[in-house]
Amino acid sequence: MRRAQFPASSAQSRGCLAGVGGWCEFFLGQVCVESDTVLDSLILQTFMDTMLKSNPQTQQRSNHNGQETSLWSSGFGMKMEAITPFLGKYRPFMGRCCQTCTPKSWESLFHRSIMDLGFCNVILVKEENTRFRGWLVRRLCYFLWSLEQHIPTSFDASQKIMENTGVQNLLSGRVPGAAGEGQAPVLVKKEVQRILGHIQTTPRPFLLRLFSWALLWFLNRLFLNVQLHKGQMKMVQKAAQEGSPLVFLSTHKSLLDGFLLPFVLFSQGLGVVRVALDSRTCSPALRALLRKLGGLFLPPEVNLSLDNSEGILARAVVRATVEELLTSGQPLLIFLEEPPGSPGPRLSALGQAWLGVVIQAVQAGIISDATLVPVAIAYDLVPDAPCNMNHDLAPLGLWTGALAVFRRLCNCWGCNRRVCVRVHLAQPFSLQEYTINARSCWDSRQTLEHLLQPIVLGECVVPDTEKEQEWTPPTGLLLALKEEDQLLVRRLSRHVLSASVASSAVMSTAIMATLLLLKHQKGVVLSQLLGEFSWLTEETLLRGFDVGFSGQLRCLAQHTLSLLRAHVVLLRVHQGDLVVVPRPGPGLTHLARLSMELLPTFLSEAVGACAVRGLLAGRVPPEGPWELQGIELLSQNELYRQILLLLHLLPQDLLLPQPCQSSYCYCQEVLDRLIQCGLLVAEETPGSRPACDTGRQHLSAKLLWKPSGDFTDSESDDFEEPGGRCFRLSQQSRCPDFFLFLCRLLSPILKAFAQAATFLHLGQLPDSEVAYSEKLFQFLQACAQEEGIFECADPNLAISAVWTFKDLGVLQEMPSPTGPQLHLSPTFATRDNQDKLEQFIRQFICS
Repeated sequence: MRRAQFPASSAQSRGCLAGVGGWCEFFLGQVCVESDTVLDSLILQTFMDTMLKSNPQTQQRSNHNGQETSLWSSGFGMKMEAITPFLGKYRPFMGRCCQTCTPKSWESLFHRSIMDLGFCNVILVKEENTRFRGWLVRRLCYFLWSLEQHIPTSFDASQKIMENTGVQNLLSGRVPGAAGEGQAPVLVKKEVQRILGHIQTTPRPFLLRLFSWALLWFLNRLFLNVQLHKGQMKMVQKAAQEGSPLVFLSTHKSLLDGFLLPFVLFSQGLGVVRVALDSRTCSPALRALLRKLGGLFLPPEVNLSLDNSEGILARAVVRATVEELLTSGQPLLIFLEEPPGSPGPRLSALGQAWLGVVIQAVQAGIISDATLVPVAIAYDLVPDAPCNMNHDLAPLGLWTGALAVFRRLCNCWGCNRRVCVRVHLAQPFSLQEYTINARSCWDSRQTLEHLLQPIVLGECVVPDTEKEQEWTPPTGLLLALKEEDQLLVRRLSRHVLSASVASSAVMSTAIMATLLLLKHQKGVVLSQLLGEFSWLTEETLLRGFDVGFSGQLRCLAQHTLSLLRAHVVLLRVHQGDLVVVPRPGPGLTHLARLSMELLPTFLSEAVGACAVRGLLAGRVPPEGPWELQGIELLSQNELYRQILLLLHLLPQDLLLPQPCQSSYCYCQEVLDRLIQCGLLVAEETPGSRPACDTGRQHLSAKLLWKPSGDFTDSESDDFEEPGGRCFRLSQQSRCPDFFLFLCRLLSPILKAFAQAATFLHLGQLPDSEVAYSEKLFQFLQACAQEEGIFECADPNLAISAVWTFKDLGVLQEMPSPTGPQLHLSPTFATRDNQDKLEQFIRQFICS
């Protein structure tokens, strides 16, 4: 048995795999082989045993998914004809703003004509992008392009910050408790200048042009392309012309985002974008350089107590700096996610702090309004993703960064593993409009302990209230705001991050990793894998999510598998076809992280499928046939209850629900998705009103005024029939496989929670939170080695389980001389209640 590998191909640089703008022009060539290995023999034997036990009908259905499948019987050596991209040019336009919170913004800045503008490759700079022509220009086009970019300069920004009203009050000592009270104004002025120098400096035009040229050269050697939709850019440029300053709120996938996104916006004529960066990730020397390129850093004094004089002074200088930036119309970029690889909450405390300052400037009338632009960025593979995610973030030094760039260039030299990038700019919306409308959507919420703990112990029914769960620790800047404004910042950041993640493009590596992890852990023939790749791509597009690739299917397969070659094995069987087998161990963990990028696309259906699994857990044995499960009637109220229980259990950092959407509306959306995808079929009893009849028999005038989403009143039961609607699982041939696929999307986090409940039996408490999370992660790794479930062995899942158990009241944090310690709560000290918790979680897991 021999392992097949793809050769490096210089023609790949001519291909365009991301966006609809181009076609792949390279071909695969011959397949190289290596010597026999014992690992390949074992993997192939496992794969052959699995194929012999599989259902022939399932194989027939899989091979029938696409016409391209039959052309792949002889492997990659065959040349294929070009196929039309999935759904052609009719791709979904992502990123419309919330119609509930910002209806006026939803109507403006958008026209259907911009959907047909297509994509552009931002890093593709040619002779035509400059004012000059000739053979020398073709060799110096990067440098000439950087010289022609307009860079506005402002040398009096520091003076305007010093003249700010808040800073002047501090200098004159009129602020009680501030650093200026009782001190000489000269000393206070020097302190203000020192803090201001830590936050920012005036950008240097020559340094910006030089850095833009070097960055453009580096990006062309690191990435195959960086795709941006022209229509989305047109929306942002139109919003910039209206006069309000632009504030970009972005996801955070890589440390390179802080350089790539400002370059993309700078190249499109939006000027120098000021980037709010995290000082923990940069050394002092690197911070000094980044400040000259437009970076902003919070001084450490801002996190001091509210009554501390140095903290009051630092927060006033930060507010004055942001007010000056917004008043001068400079764009601001804020990352709403924590830096990649950092264990902890998903929402960034630093991003919330900067956003809170922007909101405070608008509410104080410094600027009339600000335009918020959600931004999403997607990579085939994150360039700086560490192999071991369980590590602390070390500050990146200037020479360390230069050495990392040099190593990356050496790795890219002569290598065909360059990745594709997709930048998405969602529809801009007004901060003032959101502030006014969002407050009307706030309602009472309860903690997870009050909502779910009684249900776990079997004591009461599900209450009809929302869950309050906040894992991001507040910073000094956020605590300085009013409590109502703090809530506004948290919900706005969650709302924007939800919109950014939902509009992010799905890359080919995420689709391939999902198929290998959830359907073919023991191996799959390449022809079958390509048919399922085409099926899952079309399913993604039909759900309103875009993909970050196009081109010939075989070229996509080569590109994707070459990027994943460290985590998969390619074997050539004697028939001439190829077998793709995921590598066990850390390879499956890496595939699980990549598959999480596809979860937002099928999240509603996955929640619904796991809820149905929980509803059937007590009625039908899990290993029972699909026909037996389809006999059971599922009432609408029972489905709502199970969906609501699962929504309460899953962390909000995973679900990212929009704050303006109630749990009832989300449950209804989940149920609608299950019906639309064909998994549930309405059961109509003789004599009852047909399910397709949407007419309401008892429409009362007193219900006409009820707001949408408010169904907590018992009188709303008049909308439905007395017994509620009932459903059955569909008996279509494709439903069992699709149902299992949806359930397995949430299996990693649910299995990690179940194993965390099992870990309670070992009695590892009391302990600190960090140490207990580390022990739980080691336990997950041990279980992965024993059971082969490596996708659960993730430190972030261990941390999520610990925090969820704290919210649920399973773990309690108590002070001690050595610091806060986790203790097992008295309620769950008994083995019986621990078993109830584990059983409650495992009912949603489909084996």
